[in-house]
This record gives sequence, C-alpha cells and structure tokens, in this order.
Amino acid sequence: MINNKVAYITGGTKGIGFGIAKTLLENGISVAFSGRKRDDVEKAENELKKYSKNVLGIVSDVRNLESEEEAIKYTIQKFGQLDFVIANAGLGVFKPVDQLSAEDWTDMIETNLTGVFYTLKASVDELKKTQGYYITIASLAGANFFENGSGYNASKFGVVGFTQAAMIDLRKYNIKCTVIMPGSVATHFNGNIPSEKDAWKIQPEDMGNLVLDILKMNPRVLPSKIEFRATKPAN
Repeated sequence: MINNKVAYITGGTKGIGFGIAKTLLENGISVAFSGRKRDDVEKAENELKKYSKNVLGIVSDVRNLESEEEAIKYTIQKFGQLDFVIANAGLGVFKPVDQLSAEDWTDMIETNLTGVFYTLKASVDELKKTQGYYITIASLAGANFFENGSGYNASKFGVVGFTQAAMIDLRKYNIKCTVIMPGSVATHFNGNIPSEKDAWKIQPEDMGNLVLDILKMNPRVLPSKIEFRATKPAN
C-alpha cells in the first residue's frame, strides 16, 4: 500500500516532521517537506538524502495559501503525484491569558490551525486523484486544557475538530483523514534542546513509525483520532 507513493510533510526540517520524513524515506516513500527558512530546509534535505535520494525540500509558510499551493505544485513537478499529506507545522507560546499578546495568539492560530486548513486546501484536489491520506499532528492539548495554554489549547482543539469534520466531508472521495494527538515529544519545541533528560518522552522516530503503521493499514479501516503518549511520566 505504500509502494511508489509520495508524501508531503509541513514543518519537516526538524523534530516530529523530520522524524516522519526519515521513516517514510527508509520505507520507500518519496518525500517532499517544507519549512519557513531556506537554510533549515537545505540542511534537512542534505541529512535526509542519507536515507533516500527521493526527497525534496521546499521553502513554504503554511500561513500563506499561495505558498502552500506552490509547495504542492513543486511536489507534483518532482514526483508526479501526491498520496499522503502530513500537516505537522506548529508552534506554542505559553503564557497566562492576561499576558498573551495579540501577536502570540495570531501566530499560533495562523500556524497551527489556519495552516492546517491551507495545507489541505492546497492539496485536496491531488488527494482526490490518488484517493490519498491526510494526517494532522495535533496534541493531547487538543483535548486537555492547562494553565498558560489558552492560545495553544484553542489552536489544537481546533485542529482536532477540523480534522474530524474534514474526515466526514472527504470520505466520499475515498480520502482518509486522521488526527494524531501526541503528548510530550523529544523535540526542539518551545526552545527545548533534546538530551538524555528527554529519554522518557515520545521520540521523533516513534511518531514516524506511527504514521507508517497508519498508512500501511488495510484501507477498509480508519483510525480517525489517535491519542499517543509516553508510557511513563517524567521521574
């Protein structure tokens, strides 16, 4: 089910997106990925070429629909089709709601939520052609609210609801939609520098293996919403 397939991943220069790209490439899937900064994209592309030459790095900003449309165009020009889309790009600002600025709010909503819509909007016609798969990376914060998380919670609750509704809209085209809600992941998110102290967390390669398992499932089944957490909490 994954032979000769093509994936597009947003936010693929590091962390979860990079881990997913690496796993898919190792399993014979061609991968286009995007990031906002050209230097980061070029660095990640060079790293990913160690696993497969069938990789394309694209500079794109998910907050801009035209930018995402261009990314999909480049993907089709390079690989000829698009089968899987993983909307992963995201950011978090964690402050009490009375200290959260309008800019903080807008950055999270435009990247985490509007970006997910723009990525689907740009790719849905291609996914209809291939009866493809659309996966969003939300968070356990999309079901569990917490202190200092008002903006982030709002964006991730939105991603969960958006993906579930899109699933119902698109299933008549045989497009499958899944939202993954991970807990703590060992990435650079929110200024973290991954180290041994993060060994208890979900690792980027775990996310990659989960996505691969989803894509390899029999098409008659659809895991539409997945909560994914570390087995044990931090010590």
